[in-house]
Amino acid sequence: MTTTTPLTSTARVDPQLSAIAAGFSRRRFLVLGGAGLALAACGGGNSPAGQPGAPDTGSGGADYTGPAVTLSFWNGFTGGDGDVIKKIVNEFNAAKPNVKVEMNIYQWADFFTKLPAAVSTGKGPDVACMHIDDIPTNAARNVIVPIDQVASALGLQESDFSPAVWQGGTYKGQRFGIPLDIHPLAMYWNKDVLDKAGIDAEKPPTNRSDYESVLAELKGKDTQGFWVSPFQFTGAFTYMSLLWQFGGDAFDAGVTKATFDSPQAVEALQWMVGMVDQGYSPKNVGQDADYIAFKNSKNAFNWNGIWQINDLKAQNKINWGVGPVPQIGSQQGVWGNSHQFVQLRQTKPDQNKVDATRYFINWVSQKSAEWATSGKIPAKKSVAESPEFKALKEEYSLAPEAAYVHFPPAVAGIGDALTELYNAVNSAVLGKASPQQALSDSAKRATQILQDNLKKYGA
Repeated sequence: MTTTTPLTSTARVDPQLSAIAAGFSRRRFLVLGGAGLALAACGGGNSPAGQPGAPDTGSGGADYTGPAVTLSFWNGFTGGDGDVIKKIVNEFNAAKPNVKVEMNIYQWADFFTKLPAAVSTGKGPDVACMHIDDIPTNAARNVIVPIDQVASALGLQESDFSPAVWQGGTYKGQRFGIPLDIHPLAMYWNKDVLDKAGIDAEKPPTNRSDYESVLAELKGKDTQGFWVSPFQFTGAFTYMSLLWQFGGDAFDAGVTKATFDSPQAVEALQWMVGMVDQGYSPKNVGQDADYIAFKNSKNAFNWNGIWQINDLKAQNKINWGVGPVPQIGSQQGVWGNSHQFVQLRQTKPDQNKVDATRYFINWVSQKSAEWATSGKIPAKKSVAESPEFKALKEEYSLAPEAAYVHFPPAVAGIGDALTELYNAVNSAVLGKASPQQALSDSAKRATQILQDNLKKYGA
């Protein structure tokens, strides 16, 4: 098994962070790396790996009884989840001797740089994992192919998942992704900091009134309790959670117009900026500085991804807790995303490898309770309610968020429009513009991007 795991920052446990400090996102790399791919139709579901021509004579992956094959599997699990996926792949290789899976793990930025070019030259992997909002763009660019057969073989249906997870794996009426997990934002609290301030560390605040009250009490004891990040990870995810809590949304129902400049959206960002203005957070918080400060007992609360659970378990400097993000607005809402399995287009498809790939996806999908130990919520409801997942105390404490989690829109080219939202948060939190001005300016640019995408990819 081959792995490439060039971790660049011990502070960043989630592998998606790799390009942020350099001012890029995985979506920017996707646009650049995929520019040379033809925008061919993706309707080749009746031929191997979506390739027009030879009929697809294979099954949906319920089993594989063909000759020995070797599959290439790419993903971006460079954090603690990398160890878990390696263990699962090793178990698969031991259980299925006639299918050998060789895995390459890249930083997500490198993954999306390499993937389109590799596929276009016939050197791409057979199978990969990617995020829910990356699926439509890759489907539109002909990088991935429909895998409705796998969903049928697994007996999957929408009632098994939240609607957002299920629909997020589709593009133009075909399924391109098999859901593996949900990874939402969470609130972590430093029990040592709260105890020192005389605050009950076993009863963290769950609503706006209590949260602000605790922050005020901490400030009175010279502790800035909630460091607000101006960056996508995790400041923009915090803002998006607040946006939905205040009753707003980033885009209209058809994802043709940016709406993150609505009154509700402005109110959400004003609350977030108010944390800085009131001195509950320092100004100009650096990338990851909020999380580092949390681990060094410099602040009490950190809104971060579920993926940080294993990093905190591995250290013994602090006592900590984790739970759903507080409800600051009038309703519950939290940012999240989902990893999904995809099958890559092959220039010279091999039916045996196609069938073996489907079997691998099928097999690993049934290991989602084991995958949850990497700091995830299983995408399938029945697994999320299983005794195995309930035994994961910290991860299971976040299971309620699955009922009200929101995902980035699964629309081709959405990444560039979301980048404008991230830029608005950055500008407002850093005090470069008012929340209203930052959101209005960015929403205009985002709307133009959405209109351009409609021309490029179609509805």
